[in-house]
This record gives sequence, C-alpha cells and structure tokens, in this order.
Amino acid sequence: MSSPIQITTIVWIALPFLVGFLIYLWPKLDRWLALGMTLVSVGYSLLLFTNPSPINLKLLDNFGVTLVVDPLSGFFILTNALVTAAVILYCWQPSKSAFFYAQAIILHGSVNAAFVCSDFISLYVALEVISIAAFLLIAYPRTDRSIWIGLRYLFTSNVAMLFYLVGAILVYQTHHSFSFAGLRGAPPEAFALIFLGLLVKGGVFVSGLWLPITHAESMSPVSALMSGMVVKAGIYPLVRCALVLEEFDPMIRILGVSTALLGVFYAVFEKDVKRMLAFHTISQLGFVLAAPEVGGFYALTHGLVKSSLFLIAGNLPSRNLKELQHQPIATDLWIALVIASFSISGFPLLSGFGAKVLTMKNLVPWQVIGMNLAAFGTAVSFAKLIFLPHHTPEKPPERGFSFWAAIGLLLGGLVVANVVYYEAYTLENIIKPLATIGLGWVAYFLIFKRSVLYLPRLLEQFEHLIGVMSVMLILLFWMVLA
Repeated sequence: MSSPIQITTIVWIALPFLVGFLIYLWPKLDRWLALGMTLVSVGYSLLLFTNPSPINLKLLDNFGVTLVVDPLSGFFILTNALVTAAVILYCWQPSKSAFFYAQAIILHGSVNAAFVCSDFISLYVALEVISIAAFLLIAYPRTDRSIWIGLRYLFTSNVAMLFYLVGAILVYQTHHSFSFAGLRGAPPEAFALIFLGLLVKGGVFVSGLWLPITHAESMSPVSALMSGMVVKAGIYPLVRCALVLEEFDPMIRILGVSTALLGVFYAVFEKDVKRMLAFHTISQLGFVLAAPEVGGFYALTHGLVKSSLFLIAGNLPSRNLKELQHQPIATDLWIALVIASFSISGFPLLSGFGAKVLTMKNLVPWQVIGMNLAAFGTAVSFAKLIFLPHHTPEKPPERGFSFWAAIGLLLGGLVVANVVYYEAYTLENIIKPLATIGLGWVAYFLIFKRSVLYLPRLLEQFEHLIGVMSVMLILLFWMVLA
C-alpha cells in the first residue's frame, strides 16, 4: 500500500504537465500558474530534507523501473524550482506569451522527473522531453538564428541519446533490468554508450562544446534555465552512479577535474560575457562531478549564481568586455554582478564559499592541484566582471520590479544557503579561498587584462560535434577497460 509521501511524490511529478496544459486553457493565468508550480516544487524539496529515509517507487515489476527521491534529489529539485521561479519573475513585465510559460513549466517538470529517476529507461524519456521543451524555448524568438541554434541543440542531443539508448538496451540484455545498478557487470560498451549520452546532455568535458554557442545566443532567461538547471539533468545521473557504483567513482572524478580545467581555460581568455559564462558552466559542472558526495550542494549554489549572472548579462549595455571597460554600467546592476561573481569565486558570506570548501575537503589527493588551478582560473575570469567601471546615471534605466524580484530571489538564496555549511567558517578555510581570489586578481591585472588570445572554435562547429562524440566514446571505452 502506498504511503502518503509516495502519493505526494507521484502527484508532484505529474502536476507540472497538468499545469502546462491548464496554461493553454487559461492563458490569462499563465504567469500565476507557472509561478505557483515552482512554489509547489520548493515545498516538496524542503520536505525531502526532513524525510529521514529515501522514497522508493517501483513503477514496473521485474524491469527495474524505479524512482528514488532523497536529499541529493532535494538539492537538484530545489535548484530547479528557484531558477524557474526567478525566470518567470524576470519575464513578468513585459510578459511572454502563454506558450513560453507552458514550455517553461513542462521543462521544469521533465527536469524534476530526471532528478528522481534511478533507471535508464525512464531517465531516457525525461531527457528526451527536456530536449523538445528546451528546443522550443531556444527557438522562441522565431528568428533564423534562434531556430538554427535550437535545431543544432536538438540534433546534437538526439544523436547523443541514440548512443545512450543502445547502452540502456545492453544493460537490460545483461540483467533484464534498466536499473542504474545494472551497469555493474554489463559489457564495457554499455557503460561507454550510456555515459557518452549523459556527458553530452550535461555539457561535460569536450562533449559539452555545443554549450557555449547555445547558451550565449539564446535569450537571457532561456540561457538562465539552460545553465542553471537543464544541463544538471545530465549531471545528476552521473553523480548518482558514482554514489551507487563505487567502481565508477574514480572515472567520474577524472571527468570532473578535466571538465573544470577545460571550461576555465577557455573562460579566462574569452572576451564575450555570455560565452565566458557558458564556458564557466562547463567548468562548474566539473566541480559537481569532482566530489559526487557533496555535488548536490554545489549544484544548488551554481544554479543560483549562474542564473543570476545570465539574467544580469542580458541587461548590460554590451556583451563585449573590451567595450564594457570603457562604458560604465549602472551601479545597482554592478553591485548585483559583484555579489554573484564573489559567490562563484568562493568569497565568504555567500554559499559559493561553503560549496567550494566542502568540495575541496572531499577531493582525493590527486585531484587537489587540478581543482585549485580551476578555482584560481575562476577568480581570474570573474575579476573581469568585478572590476568593470560603474557609475550612477542621472536617469537610471527602468529595469522594473520583476527584474529585481528575480535577482533578489537568486542572490538571497545564496545568502540563505550559506548557513547550510556554517562549519566552513574556520580561519584556515577562510584564508585559503581569499588567497586564491587575491592571487587571481593580481594575475588578472598583471597578465590577463592585457592579453589577447583567440582560442580556436573549430570543435564548436556543428559538423565537428559528432566527431567529438566519437572521440569521447573511444576514451570512455579505454577508461572502463583500464
């Protein structure tokens, strides 16, 4: 017999899709229905933190199709809820169409579903729905450019999911179960194919090179959704597998360090604000994977920070950092930009500090140098935003209540989440991040502020993305055989 919490879980999973349908029936209530759904998800995620034991739901007998909901899921679900709520508030004035809100809530629901799956076939369904909803949001402006970017994302995603589906079938063929635990004992090609699909969906290492153009060229609210939560639908199963199957934990950690370094290397030299933020999404996902046992908290912090940064970037007078160095931005916008940049750099009093300290404490020895380099590169990158000139204009631009409500929700979340790991506030823990940030700022002023290095974009081109998948497939085969 189902318990009340299990029934609540099933209703919560189905509710976003019902709300998406209701938005079409009552378009005048679109914003209110969408915002209400996010509040329901916030409440459900908080319930998970008070529930002492995981919630297990078996959907089909003998096929291993199950859902598992626990505090790890809670961190990802809370991230999804807060990011979606902030985007809805951001779009409140001027309002988007009912179509936009319906797709945003369907995307919200399918991402939630991915965060509770513990089998490969239901996860496949959730990831495919995510791809369709994300494509429709990317292409929302209906310009030639937006449609092309959306189709590029959809094609790359669907090819990756074909690899994934073949791997899932191989797992079932081995154990007659789609459960994540079925990877143990499955043939090496099953691991390689499934992980390739997840690496592409999550934007991990070179498999994530579709991400910079997609996030940079989308509307700012869509970039916030993509970077804040959508890519985490591919990251979450990797974290879960690392926790369930200990033998795969070293591989996940290797991918985490590699991803953190690759993303920050590109970000340090990038001169376009949105592309820099997109490359940092790749890098920060590496931090989530580098220490899977605390990845949920880092995912929450990153989702709040990166969403706020993309929303702020949409209000800057230019995306070009060289132009922004000679074009002061409004002081109120600069303050919000600095708070978010401080958090992602690991500055105390914001949850980015606790997340970085917690991650560094859960690294194995061989990871320490690489992740410290990534943290140093993060400080260098965000010095480019922190030290932008600013002023208070005589007639400040009217950004409206909706913009500040969205930014207030996200930045306020960074302050509140800071109390989760209050044990981080020791003298040793405070000195090290501050030293890293200080060194990063010095390096920025002495070296990187004047440096001009244009990194090749060859591998980001559409015709090369499938080739990159093939290279990653070979690498994954080698890793599992080794």
